[in-house]
Amino acid sequence: MNEIRAYPDGPLLVRGDFQLVDENGDPIPASRRTVALCRCGRTGIPPFCDGTHTLPIKRR
Repeated sequence: MNEIRAYPDGPLLVRGDFQLVDENGDPIPASRRTVALCRCGRTGIPPFCDGTHTLPIKRR
């Protein structure tokens, strides 16, 4: 079963048989059948979530 689940203040969790592609349609390798995609834009490993959304935002 394929599933995309949005978590409040968190990532999109994608499960199943899928292919990720970038804005040009080129494949983005995913080594697992479940991946977390970043929605906050602060990740260090785009497009994947690295948990940065849980850290406080640094103010300048």
